[in-house]
Amino acid sequence: MQQWMRRFAVLWLCALGAIAHAQEAGTPAPSATAIAPPSAVAPSTVVPSAAAPAPSVVASYDVAAWQALAQRAEAAISAARASDLTLAQLRADLVTWRSTFLALQSANRERIITIERQLAALGAAPADGAAELPEIAQSRADLAARLAQLRAPVLLAAQAHAHADRLIAELDGVLRQRWQDRLTTRGTSPLLPSAWGEAVAGLQDGLRTLANETAAEWANPIRSEAFIKNLPGVLALVVLGLVLIMRGNKASAWAVQKLSGQSMRLRGVLMFLAALGGLALPFFGVTLLAQGLQLSGMFGFRGARIVAAVPDMAVHVIVAYWLSQQLLSAGQARTNPLDMGADQLRRMRRWLMGLAWVLSFGVLVEVVSGSVDISDAGRAAIVFPLWAAGAWVMVQLGRALARVANDATTEASAPERPRPYRFGLAALLGQGLVLLGYGALVLGAFGYTQAFELLLYSGTGTLFLLGGVVLVQGFVFDLYSAVTRHGDSASEALVPVLVGFLLSFAALPFLAMIWGARASDLTELWATFREGFRLGDAQISPTNFLTFVAVFTVGYMATRLVQGALRSTVLPKTRLDAGGRNAIVAGVGYLGVFLAALVAITTAGIDLSGLAIVAGALSVGIGFGLQNIVSNFVSGIILLIERPIAEGDWIEVGGQMGYVRDISVRSTRIETFDRSDVIVPNADLVSGAVTNYTRGNTIGRLILPVGVGYGSDTRQVEQILRSVAEAHPLVQQPPSILFMGFGADSLDFEIRAILRDVNSALSVRSDMNHEIAQRFADAGIEIPFAQRDIWIRNPEALAKPQLLRGTDEDAQSDATEAPPEPAKD
Repeated sequence: MQQWMRRFAVLWLCALGAIAHAQEAGTPAPSATAIAPPSAVAPSTVVPSAAAPAPSVVASYDVAAWQALAQRAEAAISAARASDLTLAQLRADLVTWRSTFLALQSANRERIITIERQLAALGAAPADGAAELPEIAQSRADLAARLAQLRAPVLLAAQAHAHADRLIAELDGVLRQRWQDRLTTRGTSPLLPSAWGEAVAGLQDGLRTLANETAAEWANPIRSEAFIKNLPGVLALVVLGLVLIMRGNKASAWAVQKLSGQSMRLRGVLMFLAALGGLALPFFGVTLLAQGLQLSGMFGFRGARIVAAVPDMAVHVIVAYWLSQQLLSAGQARTNPLDMGADQLRRMRRWLMGLAWVLSFGVLVEVVSGSVDISDAGRAAIVFPLWAAGAWVMVQLGRALARVANDATTEASAPERPRPYRFGLAALLGQGLVLLGYGALVLGAFGYTQAFELLLYSGTGTLFLLGGVVLVQGFVFDLYSAVTRHGDSASEALVPVLVGFLLSFAALPFLAMIWGARASDLTELWATFREGFRLGDAQISPTNFLTFVAVFTVGYMATRLVQGALRSTVLPKTRLDAGGRNAIVAGVGYLGVFLAALVAITTAGIDLSGLAIVAGALSVGIGFGLQNIVSNFVSGIILLIERPIAEGDWIEVGGQMGYVRDISVRSTRIETFDRSDVIVPNADLVSGAVTNYTRGNTIGRLILPVGVGYGSDTRQVEQILRSVAEAHPLVQQPPSILFMGFGADSLDFEIRAILRDVNSALSVRSDMNHEIAQRFADAGIEIPFAQRDIWIRNPEALAKPQLLRGTDEDAQSDATEAPPEPAKD
């Protein structure tokens, strides 16, 4: 029988292999019901895939095109003579191929997993030449060959991906090294008089050439005819551009002023959007003006380059003016975040606009000098005066900013008025601007022109970027306030603060680009982030992580919904007590979280089989370092399953007595009778002694001791105590009245009564005591109290010191009352 079962299992596995092979080949797969019984099947027909020839391994991409590109890239890297533009284009092509290879590494994944499971079902090949059924050996060999065939494109893609990744890294290294060389290359100092003459001559030659080209264009009849033909368009663009430049900012300020007087919820959001017009409209006007001038075609080659650079020259002034309006204006805290006075605001605006105008003229001079055939030393001597003026203005701006922050710190030095965090950032920014200005001046004076330009323009760009981040954070506060209707309290909420941190984090790529980072460097970081990291044999990528988080969140929310339905709808209709219902709800919660995590891991495609060694190492750490936590966790599960205690029980453990209010995974919360909470680890409740006064029911016994004086009628006392106990409504059974013995001061009795609700034992005791006192008083029965008689053996020993003390006091009194003796001659 066992042999027949084994043959049937082998045939079933072979049929599954044939179905998978037929589906991959695109042919109809044989049905499992069409398999003949074992006796009718020949050994040669057991595995249909055995007769099929193994197809050759073909890559899923154009191998020739990829190899040609790789050879070009290696040649360009080795020669090191290609321009930066050529290297950047090669890098872009390599990035495209690398993305293709990364996608191909996930090909055939499902089929590979299926065949691996089939091989695992067949088991490993027997060792030492042990006997095995030919059908099983043949099926294992076919599946192994098919698995190797499916893995081949994946391995080829992984190898090509590694090759492309290496080439990209080498190209990045070449481009980065060239950029560093340009920064660290020292030229002739612009302070040397030898470069001044060449600079002046070159500048004059450039201006003269520019004037001659423009005059020649105006004198050319063809150009004149084209200009007259394009004149309407030129006038329209120039006039519209000038209107936007001169009136765009004023229109935006008018809209902001109108919105500030409104009381609508979206006032702050609309004001910010209207204020953006003061930035967008002038810049759009400058762009239109440049387009109109270029459309005229009357400025020659060098003049056209200057006209094309007009937006680059104007952007510094436009941004600086807009930021000064939004952050350096008296009025609300939004337009004056550092609480500066009128003089300070005026000084800050003056330095900021001065820096912007200097940089704009620097762009103009650089464009003009770039059109002249002069040496690098002459070009550096031309632009150095303007850049030096910009560095000096940057130093003054940094000093003014640091002075404002320090003054605010001095005013808020009292403990009850802590300094806001923004003042510390302002002081740090001011000191950074001072250092950048002085550093730029020193580097420019020694001939490091590229480093001088980088520090000056990057420092200004950083200042503009930080100002924009501050304004966007204010917009987020306004938007959150409008959505939640929190008003001014929105600035103290957690959500907008977290969004502000995210905005600051999102500004880091822009900051890196301002300081010289290339866009390809950022995309490379993003590609590395997308590829994820390898933990053991498991590849963890952001996509997997986001999928895991999304699926787990859905599962967790579904678990909470099921718990809510059980708690409010299903379980109240059962006969379970409160403790049982809470145990079921908690158990469903733990099971739901476990299943949600399991489904999330499976859906995300995270293979945890390679983490067995890591899990083993962690288990050792858990065993030693987290044994108490694990013990409490297991004890919490035991409490929920066995339910020796439940919520609402009156228990006593470790000298603490009170009601169980909550049973969690790690600990149990007990509320004592003085309304304080005691957190007891679950391990103490499982391994220690616990007294549960209300387990199963609330019936309990009350023992009330009573003492009467000697000489009282004991039968009368017993009758009175019995009637008092039986008359109380909470006494469930006939009470027991016991004469316990003869005490030192009284005759001792006890009332032992079974109460319906032991939780009311104290109130029952108080009621019985009041009734007993009343009944004993009516019957004349005395409730004794302790009395002690003291016998003194020698009372005369106590009287003698008293007599002596009285004699001394009389003598002193006589001496005080006696008149003074008269003086003798």
